[in-house]
Amino acid sequence: MKFRIIPVTPFQQNCSLLWCEETGEAAVVDPGGDLPQIIDAASQLQVRIVKILLTHGHIDHAGGTAALASQLGVPVEGPQQEERFWIDQLPQQGRMFGFPHVESFTPDRWLNDGDQVRFGNVTLDVLHCPGHTPGHVVFFCAQAKLAIVGDVLFQGSIGRTDFPRGDHETLIRSIRGKLWPLGDEVSFIPGHGPMSTFGAERRSNPYVSDRA
Repeated sequence: MKFRIIPVTPFQQNCSLLWCEETGEAAVVDPGGDLPQIIDAASQLQVRIVKILLTHGHIDHAGGTAALASQLGVPVEGPQQEERFWIDQLPQQGRMFGFPHVESFTPDRWLNDGDQVRFGNVTLDVLHCPGHTPGHVVFFCAQAKLAIVGDVLFQGSIGRTDFPRGDHETLIRSIRGKLWPLGDEVSFIPGHGPMSTFGAERRSNPYVSDRA
């Protein structure tokens, strides 16, 4: 599996384009907006987007989902069903943060812990990692040793928990109980900012390091 990070929206959210090298089939993770950039990237790479994957329902991650799914005629998979709380509020989120018109939607498939998603010959494992939001999921490619973690974990930081239905203790449990067992060598794409590895965060992240 290969990937390209495409920063989108005024929040510079890390939308990820993932693709199977053998088949050219691709998935877009968290298309928050700026859809022409996402479509142009797929065209330049000569890959075909076959589905949309969502880590959670905040506007900068999910705001472009309905429009992109309609434009490309592709299904939406994820997040976990508790995230309906946020997805139903996407129009209000859009007005609050000055986004263009944003539509709510119902994913074609809600995801649960232990599920898998596939495109081409790529299989991603699904981990339910609540705390930042109640239905947040993480996508993990064991073969590539790569995780797409949304707003659960960042280089040197962790996700906010001051939004409705956020919970700090739950987030810490998600990181330590779900992410760390995947291995220190795993690289991760966060929802914002640069990539890192779980090992680096276990050594130095002031919120979830082994010394914290």
